[in-house]
Amino acid sequence: MASGKDIKVATETYNGFIKAATWGTIACFVIAAGVVALIAS
Repeated sequence: MASGKDIKVATETYNGFIKAATWGTIACFVIAAGVVALIAS
């Protein structure tokens, strides 16, 4: 069974990944919107 420290480290890693994925998704949407705006103009 995993110790408490292992669970804490895994949780921190998971939370960091989710935060990075969220910001990456937002950045992709912003860039895509910018490209669409450039093409439409």
